[in-house]
Amino acid sequence: MRKSMILSTAAALLTFGGTAAIADEDDTLIINGEAEMVTKTEAPAHVEYLDTIRSGWTYRSAETQAFQMDDFDNPAMIFVDQAAEVWNAVDGSEGQSCASCHGDVEESMKGVRAEMPKWNEAAGKVWSMEDYINDCRTNRMGAEAWGWTSDPMRNMTALITVQSRGMPVNVKIDGPAQEAWEWGKEIYYTRFGQLELSCANCHEDNHDNYIRADHLSQGQINGFPTYRLKNARLNSIHGRFKGCIRDTRAETFGTGSDEFRALELYVASRGNGLSVEGPAVRN
Repeated sequence: MRKSMILSTAAALLTFGGTAAIADEDDTLIINGEAEMVTKTEAPAHVEYLDTIRSGWTYRSAETQAFQMDDFDNPAMIFVDQAAEVWNAVDGSEGQSCASCHGDVEESMKGVRAEMPKWNEAAGKVWSMEDYINDCRTNRMGAEAWGWTSDPMRNMTALITVQSRGMPVNVKIDGPAQEAWEWGKEIYYTRFGQLELSCANCHEDNHDNYIRADHLSQGQINGFPTYRLKNARLNSIHGRFKGCIRDTRAETFGTGSDEFRALELYVASRGNGLSVEGPAVRN
């Protein structure tokens, strides 16, 4: 009886109204009138069930899309500006700032986001951008680590991401990272929670359909950190993962957990070839 009720609830949530909503094929994201983003391209060979991959931007309304087309309209850019001040500010016992080691953020951080997350040989595991930031803070600056989803951390990841904007996502999944990638793939296709839903149920099987009032995307993360109009702040990749699993009525993994690092690696690799867009604007 309980099993039947759970499956009925899941079926109700996955009842999509009307026909699939097809985005305008002429949609082109050009930021500040000069930087054209790749928002649709052929799926990487390791993506088995999609022929074409699409940025989440192509699933948004024209009004939401417009926010991202000009940095003066993009509400996330105020947080990028705040992080730029922090980049040059001395913090910690060593009297160092981010700029002390890395210099100009526009030069030193170019291309970093496009390859994240990646295998860290010294740590012997996959690291997300947040790991690298906190490693610099604790081991080089003598400063306190930032919380994974704290405002300073989200702001700094946004600043670093901007420097790769327009570059193709190019996450490496072979070599020592392969085991983590396989684990992330397993998590992506595992049904969680009382609703027995996996990432793939929404973002692979039903992208371009509506669930309740939301237009489902492929769940690409090339636009993160993302400013969501829903909560009026930047949102991290792991924070979004946590929210998705929570919505299946399951016990979720923690932000910064090995499980979410593996999932981040797998999901990021599904977007290989799309442009880094972050910080993007979504519903």
